[in-house]
Amino acid sequence: MKDTDFVRSAYGVWIPKILYGTAWKKDRTAALVQQAITLGFRGIDTAAQPKHYDEPGVGTGVAACLKAGLSRAELYLQTKFTPVNGQDPTRIPYDPKASLAEQVAQSFESSLRNLQTSYLDGLVLHSPLANERDMMEAWRAMEAIFEAGTVKQLGISNCYALEQLERLYRQAGIKPALIQNRFYAETQYDREIRAFCRQHQIVYQSFWTLTANPQVIAHPVLQTLAAKYQRTPAQIFFRYLTQIDIVPLTGTTSEAHMREDLAIFDFELTTGECDAVTTLL
Repeated sequence: MKDTDFVRSAYGVWIPKILYGTAWKKDRTAALVQQAITLGFRGIDTAAQPKHYDEPGVGTGVAACLKAGLSRAELYLQTKFTPVNGQDPTRIPYDPKASLAEQVAQSFESSLRNLQTSYLDGLVLHSPLANERDMMEAWRAMEAIFEAGTVKQLGISNCYALEQLERLYRQAGIKPALIQNRFYAETQYDREIRAFCRQHQIVYQSFWTLTANPQVIAHPVLQTLAAKYQRTPAQIFFRYLTQIDIVPLTGTTSEAHMREDLAIFDFELTTGECDAVTTLL
């Protein structure tokens, strides 16, 4: 990826404009992560949640690429702390009886071991907690990790209430640098949240971007643009998102689709074309 294919966060971290997501890969995780990085992906998203992610597999895939000559500084790695209610009770990567702060610390330490790294580029709260006191206890624990220098920035995921994001932002000593949400019609595509993100230099990451939007992918506007640029409708949609400052995740297991996803930076939509896609959202 070229320098222009990255966005700089409020904390000075360079984030690739498209990330490779590692959920649901199971025993294929290591091979797919290695393949994605080898093909050109420079951002990897994972989580300390064995229920849906094989974080040690991510580490194995990354380690293989580092052994082949890639430097750790060339990669953006982010993981998540997943609260107890999002975990498989038989495979929790921390002591569920410990305090929330201890759970966060233990989870992060397990992530460092799994990913075979001394630091991470992003730590994300996988979802808001049930009450604000617990939410802030978890966030303060994440801030302690940031202050220790082992993570470069913090974020939150699955946060769809603007008021909740605003409260977190007000109370946080270390402000959220990113938010990662499902991007779909049921939440009005997070228009208000994205506006808040623009005002406060918060990077908005989208997941399930293609899966949740078949009606957009199939729309004549995207079909026409795909024909014009000789690209797939999915490439048009991903390129559009990067041009309106959204960082999409792709979780494809297809080498051909990986190559297509990386090729979105080889062309650029006009302002008018971006406006036409915006009318679909």
